[in-house]
Amino acid sequence: MHDLLNPADPAFARDPYPYYARLRAEGRPATRVALANGTHAWLVTGYRQAREVLADARFSNVPPSGAGRPRPDSPAQRARACLARHMLNSDSPDHTRLRRLTTAAFTPRRVDALRPRIEELTDQLVAEVAGRVAADGTADLVDAFAFPLPVLVIGEVLGVPEADRADLRAWTYRVGSPADALAEGEADEAWVRLHAYFTELIARKRREPGEDLFSALVRDTDEGGLDDGELLAMAFLLLFAGYETTMNLLASASLLLLTHPHELAAARDGGPERWAAVVEEALRHASPLEGTTWRRAAVEVDLGEGTVVPAGASVLVVLASANRDPDRFPSPDAFLPDRYLTDPGGGEGERAAAHLAFGHGPHFCLGSRLARLEGAVALPRLFEALPGLELAAEASGLPYRPGLLVRGPRRVPVRVP
Repeated sequence: MHDLLNPADPAFARDPYPYYARLRAEGRPATRVALANGTHAWLVTGYRQAREVLADARFSNVPPSGAGRPRPDSPAQRARACLARHMLNSDSPDHTRLRRLTTAAFTPRRVDALRPRIEELTDQLVAEVAGRVAADGTADLVDAFAFPLPVLVIGEVLGVPEADRADLRAWTYRVGSPADALAEGEADEAWVRLHAYFTELIARKRREPGEDLFSALVRDTDEGGLDDGELLAMAFLLLFAGYETTMNLLASASLLLLTHPHELAAARDGGPERWAAVVEEALRHASPLEGTTWRRAAVEVDLGEGTVVPAGASVLVVLASANRDPDRFPSPDAFLPDRYLTDPGGGEGERAAAHLAFGHGPHFCLGSRLARLEGAVALPRLFEALPGLELAAEASGLPYRPGLLVRGPRRVPVRVP
């Protein structure tokens, strides 16, 4: 019998890996655990099993009717409900249709074309970090760097006017923050404002379409195009998916480098290939998505080894655990960018031992190339501009995002002595 799992426990949020290691050690394809909210779920924690379940159509991404805790009807609740129609909560053929309509935005050519703008935005934010340190003695890399950069970049993808991005950044910060970090009513107000903003953005793109992704989605009037409700859901999804993973990647990678000075020195000396390896290893070691979206067994599923998941059961593939599976990654708890460097002999070295930070199968993250690009651009520019940067608090005491879906430090306070 396992201990009750409380994802909101700060100690678990800070270091869930020992718990997952115990589940993996049992060798089961999935383990049924009791959650602190009184429900049960099946957790998939091994690398091989995670890949298999993510590609198994017997597990549905469509939430059951009435899923989640009931909330009183309100404008904020209705705004939240728009998210229920996005493609992460859908199966084929709807998922295939919705994914096809967004794939064009994330082609290598379109993503790589954003590099100059990402460099410009990064330099502006690094200057702000330096200014805060000079004025106050410290700065928070999450608030001043890791959060605003991906929000501003996804603003480019969505075609949000620059004059609106400060508001978008503020509202997004509020809806993505833990409840204890905000004044009462702030999150609800932000949800309502985001809903109103994207409703107006859709109307604006119809009147004055541009070359951005969202204009293309609004213009698509062919059979199978998006209706207004799907457009709203897609705007929310692109916004949140566009910043959550990258924010956690930048925050976790910065923290890892600040606590591994030898790896930071090697990155500074190693050039673009070494920085790319840092990004890959940060994605594996500190998976920005702790788990996938919740899945549901559409039928009874026999996973073998005596493990039978009943129909209707909630299933979570724990990416953070799969990426620390010792059967796949040697020294899985160590931060070792070398494992993602190209083999000097001409092979791919351990690159074939790919992590699952962006999922696998039909729901593999469309924005993975953009997240990698932001990391490869932003991290070296941050540490080159502020060579003496150091942590201004003990790493072991930093708070982390609670829950089982996203993972990253809530604060990374830094200073320059």
